[in-house]
Amino acid sequence: MDEAKSRTRRQILEVAAGILEREGAQALSTRSVAAAAGIRAASLYQFFADKDGLLAALAIHGFDIYLAEKHDLAHTDDPVDDLRRGWDIHVDFGLRHPAFYLLMFGTDRPDRRPPAADEAHDHLLKALDRVAAVGRLRVPPALAASLSTAAVTGVTLSLISTPAEDRDPDLARRMRDTVLASLTTDPPPPADPGLASRALALDAAVRTTDEATLPLSPTETALLRDWLHRLAR
Repeated sequence: MDEAKSRTRRQILEVAAGILEREGAQALSTRSVAAAAGIRAASLYQFFADKDGLLAALAIHGFDIYLAEKHDLAHTDDPVDDLRRGWDIHVDFGLRHPAFYLLMFGTDRPDRRPPAADEAHDHLLKALDRVAAVGRLRVPPALAASLSTAAVTGVTLSLISTPAEDRDPDLARRMRDTVLASLTTDPPPPADPGLASRALALDAAVRTTDEATLPLSPTETALLRDWLHRLAR
C-alpha cells in the first residue's frame, strides 16, 4: 500500500474510532464514517469491504492501543506484583475505552480473532512463565492464563455494563486478589515450595529456552514436559 493510501486508511480508522468511542458500535456505518472522513463511500470500500471489515480493523486498532500500554509496563523483581499491575491496566483500559473493549472482548468471533489478540495472550503467558520460573505458580501457565483471562474479562465487562455511580470500586481488586491467590503462592516463597512448584519452574525454564541449546531431541523435550506436567498436578 502506497503512502497516500496508507494515510487515508489511517484517517478513516481514526474517524471511525472517534465515532465508536463517542457513540458506540451501533452508530457506526460505512456511510457515517465516510461522511465524517470527508470521502465518498466508494472510496471507503477500497479499504474495507463492509461494516464487518471496518469493525474487524477497529478491533485490531484497539488491541494495538492495549498492547502499547502493556509493553510500557516495566518488569520488577516481583513477577506476581507485575501480574497485579497488568490486571489493573487491563481493567483500566476497559473502563477508559468501553466501546473498544466490547468490540475486542465482548463480541469477538473466532473467525475474525485479531492477530494482536494472540500477541496479548502470549504477553500474559510470558508473565506467567516468570512467575513459574521463581517457583510461585500453582498450576501450568496455560491453565493460569485461561483462568485469569476469563476472570479479568468477566469483571471488566461487568463493570462496563454497570452505571458508573453504581459500580463497586473494589470489585476488580477483590476479584484480582482472589484469582491470583488461587494461582500463585504467597510471598515470600517457602524454603521448600514443594514438588509441583519445582516441576512448574523447570517446565518454564525448558519452555523459554532456545530449542537449539537444549541437549534433548524434540521428542525427548515433549516427554520431559509431559512428565513435569504430571508432577505438577
